[in-house]
Amino acid sequence: MEKTIEMKGVDLGSFFGPADANLKLIENAFTSNIIVRGNIIKIEGMKDEVAVIHEIFHEMGSTLNQKGSLTQDDVKTLINITASQNGHETDDLDTVVHYGRKGAISGQTNGQKAYIKIVQNNDIVFAVGPAGTGKTYLAIAFAAASLENREVDRIVLCRPAVEAGENLGFLPGDLKEKVDPYLAPLYDALGDMMPSTRLKPLLAKNTIEVIPLAYMRGRTFNNTFMILDEAQNATTMQMKMFLTRLGVNSRAIVTGDITQIDLPRKSESGLLQVIEILNGIDGIGFSQLDESDVVRHKLVRDIIKAYDIQSNGN
Repeated sequence: MEKTIEMKGVDLGSFFGPADANLKLIENAFTSNIIVRGNIIKIEGMKDEVAVIHEIFHEMGSTLNQKGSLTQDDVKTLINITASQNGHETDDLDTVVHYGRKGAISGQTNGQKAYIKIVQNNDIVFAVGPAGTGKTYLAIAFAAASLENREVDRIVLCRPAVEAGENLGFLPGDLKEKVDPYLAPLYDALGDMMPSTRLKPLLAKNTIEVIPLAYMRGRTFNNTFMILDEAQNATTMQMKMFLTRLGVNSRAIVTGDITQIDLPRKSESGLLQVIEILNGIDGIGFSQLDESDVVRHKLVRDIIKAYDIQSNGN
């Protein structure tokens, strides 16, 4: 059996250890052949042993990102514990997007796993679904992994400046102070992807930029991972403006919930229109999530379903 792992968002020097000491521990503990090229690890051997080694590498990545370090004793412990366990569940490891501060970030539901595959196979992806389905969180995980793996040079996260029932003009402070609370969910997700000692310098240097959608006008983003969140509140012209900012070697994920449109007229939503306009173009993918993909409190799924029933009844 052969299995390939792509280690995303991991410091490979710390992962493999000085002079590949951590890797050699695994090679000496098993008979399988392990081939490493960059951040790609290929394991060749008997099915059961390959599954065990695959899980060990997965746990090593989680340990490194949680502790900030990975010692040979850590690896020995992981080898002993994992090798002694029975009935390993390794299918979910194939959907790991990034190793964040709290461990592996991967698809938890069938819809999320399908979403991940769509992102892996397209340069522009539209993810539509209700709150709590992980569409924005997974998008930011993809962006963080791409930056850590040097696939892109920067990340740009944005939202349209449409308030959910409030007026930013009445809030105190300058423009940044007004919009930062509205962009807070994006900052929160970034905080889960990397430690603050890593995140703060990236924000300060604009390697990671979190901005209102209007700030993208007139710019071109090369070697950039772009994310447009709350896209249901972008007008048709704003959606076109965002998509045409895409430069050389750049990718984009657009997320939104078409049941939460705050525009004066729902028909003006660029997200509603773009699904019809761009469907069928190679390199552009669409992911539809629903209440079965909600990974927040168990009541959130019931709340969404109840509102959907009420809305359909009207």
